[in-house]
Amino acid sequence: MGETSPGGGRLQGRVAIVTGAGGGIGREHARLLAREGASVLVNDIGARKGADAESVVKEIVAEGGTAVADTHSATWDGAEDIVRAALDAFGRVDILINNATAGRMNDIWRFTEEDWDLTVGVNLKGYFAMIRAVAPHMCRQGSGVIVNTA
Repeated sequence: MGETSPGGGRLQGRVAIVTGAGGGIGREHARLLAREGASVLVNDIGARKGADAESVVKEIVAEGGTAVADTHSATWDGAEDIVRAALDAFGRVDILINNATAGRMNDIWRFTEEDWDLTVGVNLKGYFAMIRAVAPHMCRQGSGVIVNTA
């Protein structure tokens, strides 16, 4: 698979939000979208060691792409702020990749209610909240793409 240079790809003029993009697969989503020409809002709260939104933005910009960092939590309380940050930076949102996750690694019988609430709050409720926040903008535009990773 060949790489497309930033600014000339098939996503030229599109804007993407990638949650949980400070590392791992979210980072790779953000970098690929930028290589394909999209402007990317790189969202991550920075909870994982070595994973933060700003460092991914620096990588994208160094490769000739366009990106901004956002550190709001991809939860019910933070979803509107994330979408607003993308709109403020780029004026629209065409792509949402829900990739942020949270949870505790534990034997199921050791899970506490707090562990459960964290997991469901980000991995399920947070994805719904992001979709809920971005949907009106995509509907007004008449288009949009939403991808949920699991």
